Amino acid sequence: MMNVQHAAAEAIRIPESVAPRRPGFLEVITHPRVDRAVAIVACLPFVYVVHHRLATGGVTLPWISMAASMALLIATMLVRRPPVRVTTKSLYWATAFFATYWGFLTLALTERGIPVAPSILTDGLAIASLVIAIVARVSLGRNIGFVPAQRELVSSGAYAFVRHPIYTGLFVSLAGFALRAFSPLNLLIIGVWATLFVVKTFMEERFLGEDPAYARYTQRVHWRWLPGIA
Repeated sequence: MMNVQHAAAEAIRIPESVAPRRPGFLEVITHPRVDRAVAIVACLPFVYVVHHRLATGGVTLPWISMAASMALLIATMLVRRPPVRVTTKSLYWATAFFATYWGFLTLALTERGIPVAPSILTDGLAIASLVIAIVARVSLGRNIGFVPAQRELVSSGAYAFVRHPIYTGLFVSLAGFALRAFSPLNLLIIGVWATLFVVKTFMEERFLGEDPAYARYTQRVHWRWLPGIA
């Protein structure tokens, strides 16, 4: 009788290849609903910082330009396309986290400083950076994220000229703000933020370069941030 029961149990045993598998961390975090929930939670510090700064005053056009760029990032994050693959390297995740949240600290902790350039120049840089950011966001569509991840490859619009036009807009915005509100503290905060995004650029390209299509794209578009310069 025991042999019969054992044989029956063996006959109905589910093979490992089709047995239910518990989803891993990346599968959970990249699920569309979880992905959007993370984006919503991530935007809460930004909402608080902007509200606090508007309430306390000291808002200039360059500061508004930086805040608007961050708002565009958050808005597109809420409707972004689910990734095909996401980096598993903890260093890449940590860099993306610090680069993003350092932006919130920049909006919150920078001082009023002193202007070291005419307002027509700093306001012009602020407007230019916002235009670049809008064109880049529209070009990228729903293929945006904080952590290096592969989505749909975009090579048209702003991405036909540089590989990271969103960062271009950010750097122009930081330059305008530094000239409008110069101080050692502001220069340090802005310098750290710019450095984090430069490092993030190389990490993203190293990850995306594993895709042959992206590797071919980098051969066509040589410049990362500024055509003919960098």
